[in-house]
Amino acid sequence: MFQKMKNIDTAFRYIRLVSVLFITGTLLLCVFIVTKSYQASQQSQQRVFILANGKAIEAFAAERKENIPVEAMDHVKMFHHYFFSLDPDDKVIQEHISKALYLADRSAKEQYDNLKENGYFASVISGNISQEIEADSIAVNIDQYPFYFRYTGKQRIIRPASIVTRLLITEGYLRSVARSDHNPHGFLIEKWRTVSNQDIQSQNR
Repeated sequence: MFQKMKNIDTAFRYIRLVSVLFITGTLLLCVFIVTKSYQASQQSQQRVFILANGKAIEAFAAERKENIPVEAMDHVKMFHHYFFSLDPDDKVIQEHISKALYLADRSAKEQYDNLKENGYFASVISGNISQEIEADSIAVNIDQYPFYFRYTGKQRIIRPASIVTRLLITEGYLRSVARSDHNPHGFLIEKWRTVSNQDIQSQNR
Protein backbone atom coordinates (compact mmCIF):
# COMPACT_ATOMS: atom_id res chain seq x y z
CA MET A 1 0.00 0.00 0.00
CA PHE A 2 2.72 2.42 1.02
CA GLN A 3 4.76 1.41 -2.02
CA LYS A 4 1.80 2.25 -4.30
CA MET A 5 1.38 5.66 -2.61
CA LYS A 6 5.07 6.30 -3.02
CA ASN A 7 4.86 5.42 -6.71
CA ILE A 8 1.86 7.74 -7.15
CA ASP A 9 3.71 10.58 -5.39
CA THR A 10 6.78 10.02 -7.55
CA ALA A 11 4.67 9.98 -10.70
CA PHE A 12 2.90 13.19 -9.61
CA ARG A 13 6.22 14.94 -9.03
CA TYR A 14 7.46 13.74 -12.38
CA ILE A 15 4.33 15.00 -14.14
CA ARG A 16 4.59 18.32 -12.29
CA LEU A 17 8.25 18.68 -13.32
CA VAL A 18 7.44 17.89 -16.94
CA SER A 19 4.52 20.36 -16.86
CA VAL A 20 6.67 23.12 -15.39
CA LEU A 21 9.39 22.50 -17.99
CA PHE A 22 6.80 22.45 -20.79
CA ILE A 23 5.15 25.68 -19.63
CA THR A 24 8.55 27.37 -19.18
CA GLY A 25 9.65 26.26 -22.64
CA THR A 26 6.37 27.47 -24.14
CA LEU A 27 6.74 30.88 -22.46
CA LEU A 28 10.33 31.22 -23.67
CA LEU A 29 9.25 30.29 -27.19
CA CYS A 30 6.45 32.88 -27.07
CA VAL A 31 8.88 35.57 -25.88
CA PHE A 32 11.30 34.63 -28.66
CA ILE A 33 8.55 34.76 -31.32
CA VAL A 34 7.22 38.11 -30.06
CA THR A 35 10.74 39.60 -29.99
CA LYS A 36 11.54 38.42 -33.50
CA SER A 37 8.17 39.65 -34.79
CA TYR A 38 8.79 43.10 -33.26
CA GLN A 39 12.27 43.28 -34.81
CA ALA A 40 10.91 42.26 -38.21
CA SER A 41 8.16 44.88 -37.91
CA GLN A 42 10.69 47.59 -37.06
CA GLN A 43 12.90 46.62 -39.99
CA SER A 44 9.97 46.63 -42.40
CA GLN A 45 9.02 50.13 -41.27
CA GLN A 46 12.51 51.33 -42.18
CA ARG A 47 11.90 50.31 -45.81
CA VAL A 48 9.85 52.41 -48.15
CA PHE A 49 8.80 51.56 -51.67
CA ILE A 50 8.51 54.44 -54.12
CA LEU A 51 6.61 54.05 -57.36
CA ALA A 52 8.51 55.79 -60.17
CA ASN A 53 7.67 55.33 -63.86
CA GLY A 54 5.65 52.23 -63.06
CA LYS A 55 8.49 50.57 -61.13
CA ALA A 56 8.70 50.01 -57.38
CA ILE A 57 12.00 51.29 -56.00
CA GLU A 58 13.05 50.38 -52.48
CA ALA A 59 14.25 53.19 -50.24
CA PHE A 60 15.33 53.19 -46.62
CA ALA A 61 14.06 55.56 -43.96
CA ALA A 62 16.67 57.40 -41.92
CA GLU A 63 16.95 60.12 -39.32
CA ARG A 64 16.58 63.59 -40.84
CA LYS A 65 19.94 64.73 -39.49
CA GLU A 66 21.60 62.17 -41.77
CA ASN A 67 19.86 63.67 -44.82
CA ILE A 68 20.16 67.39 -44.01
CA PRO A 69 23.07 68.14 -46.41
CA VAL A 70 21.39 66.35 -49.34
CA GLU A 71 17.94 67.80 -48.69
CA ALA A 72 19.31 71.29 -48.09
CA MET A 73 21.26 71.28 -51.35
CA ASP A 74 18.27 70.01 -53.30
CA HIS A 75 16.05 72.65 -51.70
CA VAL A 76 18.45 75.41 -52.79
CA LYS A 77 18.78 73.87 -56.26
CA MET A 78 15.01 73.63 -56.80
CA PHE A 79 14.44 77.19 -55.58
CA HIS A 80 16.92 78.59 -58.08
CA HIS A 81 15.51 76.37 -60.83
CA TYR A 82 11.99 77.70 -60.31
CA PHE A 83 13.06 81.31 -59.81
CA PHE A 84 15.38 81.54 -62.82
CA SER A 85 13.85 79.11 -65.34
CA LEU A 86 11.62 81.32 -67.47
CA ASP A 87 9.86 81.13 -70.81
CA PRO A 88 8.00 83.82 -72.77
CA ASP A 89 4.69 82.77 -71.27
CA ASP A 90 3.06 84.63 -68.39
CA LYS A 91 1.39 81.47 -67.07
CA VAL A 92 4.69 79.55 -66.95
CA ILE A 93 6.45 82.46 -65.25
CA GLN A 94 3.75 82.78 -62.59
CA GLU A 95 3.73 79.02 -61.99
CA HIS A 96 7.51 78.86 -61.52
CA ILE A 97 7.73 81.97 -59.36
CA SER A 98 4.84 80.74 -57.20
CA LYS A 99 6.67 77.44 -56.56
CA ALA A 100 9.89 79.31 -55.78
CA LEU A 101 8.25 81.67 -53.29
CA TYR A 102 6.95 78.74 -51.24
CA LEU A 103 10.61 77.82 -50.63
CA ALA A 104 11.85 81.22 -49.45
CA ASP A 105 10.92 84.14 -47.22
CA ARG A 106 10.24 87.78 -48.08
CA SER A 107 13.78 88.35 -49.33
CA ALA A 108 12.92 86.37 -52.49
CA LYS A 109 9.55 88.12 -52.84
CA GLU A 110 11.31 91.48 -52.70
CA GLN A 111 13.70 90.49 -55.50
CA TYR A 112 10.74 89.27 -57.56
CA ASP A 113 8.85 92.53 -56.94
CA ASN A 114 11.90 94.56 -57.99
CA LEU A 115 12.28 92.58 -61.23
CA LYS A 116 8.58 92.90 -61.95
CA GLU A 117 8.58 96.63 -61.23
CA ASN A 118 11.52 97.11 -63.59
CA GLY A 119 9.60 95.31 -66.34
CA TYR A 120 11.95 92.31 -66.50
CA PHE A 121 9.25 89.66 -66.87
CA ALA A 122 7.33 91.76 -69.39
CA SER A 123 10.52 92.04 -71.47
CA VAL A 124 10.99 88.24 -71.30
CA ILE A 125 7.52 87.78 -72.78
CA SER A 126 7.69 90.57 -75.37
CA GLY A 127 11.23 89.63 -76.44
CA ASN A 128 10.52 85.88 -76.75
CA ILE A 129 13.32 85.18 -74.29
CA SER A 130 13.90 81.88 -72.54
CA GLN A 131 16.05 81.56 -69.47
CA GLU A 132 17.73 78.43 -68.09
CA ILE A 133 19.95 77.83 -65.10
CA GLU A 134 22.38 75.05 -64.23
CA ALA A 135 23.94 74.61 -60.81
CA ASP A 136 27.74 74.39 -60.71
CA SER A 137 28.13 74.05 -56.95
CA ILE A 138 26.03 74.37 -53.82
CA ALA A 139 27.83 74.69 -50.48
CA VAL A 140 25.85 74.28 -47.25
CA ASN A 141 27.33 74.73 -43.78
CA ILE A 142 25.35 72.61 -41.30
CA ASP A 143 27.68 73.26 -38.38
CA GLN A 144 25.71 76.34 -37.36
CA TYR A 145 21.95 76.97 -37.45
CA PRO A 146 20.37 78.47 -39.48
CA PHE A 147 22.42 76.81 -42.21
CA TYR A 148 24.39 79.13 -44.47
CA PHE A 149 24.47 78.29 -48.18
CA ARG A 150 26.24 79.64 -51.27
CA TYR A 151 24.94 78.83 -54.73
CA THR A 152 27.02 79.08 -57.92
CA GLY A 153 25.47 78.42 -61.30
CA LYS A 154 25.38 79.37 -64.97
CA GLN A 155 22.39 81.23 -66.32
CA ARG A 156 21.65 81.04 -70.06
CA ILE A 157 19.51 83.79 -71.56
CA ILE A 158 18.31 82.66 -74.97
CA ARG A 159 17.19 85.49 -77.23
CA PRO A 160 16.08 85.19 -80.87
CA ALA A 161 19.46 86.46 -82.10
CA SER A 162 21.88 85.51 -79.30
CA ILE A 163 22.61 83.37 -76.25
CA VAL A 164 24.16 85.06 -73.23
CA THR A 165 25.72 83.00 -70.44
CA ARG A 166 25.96 84.60 -67.03
CA LEU A 167 27.69 83.54 -63.82
CA LEU A 168 25.23 83.67 -60.93
CA ILE A 169 26.32 83.54 -57.28
CA THR A 170 23.80 83.87 -54.46
CA GLU A 171 23.84 83.23 -50.74
CA GLY A 172 21.43 82.97 -47.84
CA TYR A 173 20.36 80.85 -44.89
CA LEU A 174 18.13 77.82 -44.43
CA ARG A 175 15.64 77.53 -41.57
CA SER A 176 13.71 74.35 -40.76
CA VAL A 177 9.93 74.48 -41.19
CA ALA A 178 7.13 71.92 -41.44
CA ARG A 179 7.11 69.79 -44.58
CA SER A 180 4.23 70.26 -47.00
CA ASP A 181 3.26 69.51 -50.59
CA HIS A 182 4.64 72.91 -51.57
CA ASN A 183 7.77 72.52 -49.45
CA PRO A 184 8.71 68.80 -49.32
CA HIS A 185 12.19 69.34 -47.83
CA GLY A 186 10.96 71.38 -44.88
CA PHE A 187 13.38 74.31 -45.29
CA LEU A 188 12.83 78.03 -45.83
CA ILE A 189 15.43 80.24 -47.50
CA GLU A 190 16.09 83.45 -45.55
CA LYS A 191 18.14 86.60 -46.22
CA TRP A 192 18.64 85.55 -49.83
CA ARG A 193 20.75 87.90 -51.92
CA THR A 194 22.60 87.93 -55.21
CA VAL A 195 26.37 88.23 -54.77
CA SER A 196 27.24 88.32 -58.47
CA ASN A 197 25.38 88.07 -61.78
CA GLN A 198 27.68 88.93 -64.65
CA ASP A 199 28.05 87.99 -68.33
CA ILE A 200 30.80 85.51 -69.08
CA GLN A 201 29.96 84.55 -72.67
CA SER A 202 27.85 85.74 -75.57
CA GLN A 203 27.28 84.06 -78.92
CA ASN A 204 25.15 84.77 -81.97
CA ARG A 205 22.55 82.31 -83.11
